[in-house]
Amino acid sequence: MQTFHQLDDVPRDFGPALVSVGNFDGVHRAHRHVLDEIVRRAKAGNALSVVVTFEPHPARILRPDHNLKLLTPAREKLRLLEATGIDAVLLLPFTRDLSLMTPHQFAHEILKKSLHAREVHEGYNFHFGHKAAGNIQLLRDLGREMGFEVHDYPEMRLRGEPVSSSHIRKLLSEGRVSRARHLLARPFSILSPAGQGRGYGSKYTVPTINLARYEELVPKDGVYVTRTRVGNECFDSVTNVGNRPTFGSDSFAIESHLLNFHPLELSAETEVELHFLDRLRDEIKFPSVEALREQIGRDVAKAERYFRLLG
Repeated sequence: MQTFHQLDDVPRDFGPALVSVGNFDGVHRAHRHVLDEIVRRAKAGNALSVVVTFEPHPARILRPDHNLKLLTPAREKLRLLEATGIDAVLLLPFTRDLSLMTPHQFAHEILKKSLHAREVHEGYNFHFGHKAAGNIQLLRDLGREMGFEVHDYPEMRLRGEPVSSSHIRKLLSEGRVSRARHLLARPFSILSPAGQGRGYGSKYTVPTINLARYEELVPKDGVYVTRTRVGNECFDSVTNVGNRPTFGSDSFAIESHLLNFHPLELSAETEVELHFLDRLRDEIKFPSVEALREQIGRDVAKAERYFRLLG
């Protein structure tokens, strides 16, 4: 997959292209449906399949007080997009100049002039251009003027729920990681370097591995069944997300107890990836460390049963 980090990086003879424009946060099931179609049609039509997306997320520039937390930071989003088989991604810096482009300018400069778009594929609620003034109907009108077809897709729903980045964020904020997994078509995951813990686990309860400070979206505080990749090794695990109230701590941490644990060589560069599979319980304050240890034993037993049933 080619990655262009600005418009000038796109070769002048690039294309023809089948394009989809969007934030693609999460690269979820509905995104995949559109991208699979683009890849299929591009291969059949001797064209290139292209995603146009933005860094940072436009909401962080246009609504900085919103404090948006992402499902997938840019690096992870690019990895997930590459896995779809897309030929190229144009990762546009979302600047003031870009935000001021009219819908006509966006269509002409990016879709027609730079990418030589043959087709543009978008969701039913797509908006583009300054103040999101452009919609699917305007895009279709511009396509007739500039020589590209527009294909739009209806809302995807799964068991009555919309498959959208905002809804998946809501599910995760409620701790509903199993439901989010269905909409994402994969477990929700976070990727971070290993962090330095306070030693509570190895000293008082069970050995844990901590994540370094993570700035994007994490599920609601609580205890989860997870899979943890540490470098090149994968472990079944139980993960606590929260402040460890039993120890009187008010500092947020994400720490995982590895069920098939063995000593690991960790460094600041060791990559840890957590996959959230199911929620076990809320994080609560226990009357004693012994009571916490007993509860962790019950959590582990439930997690082991989960993995046995998973096969």
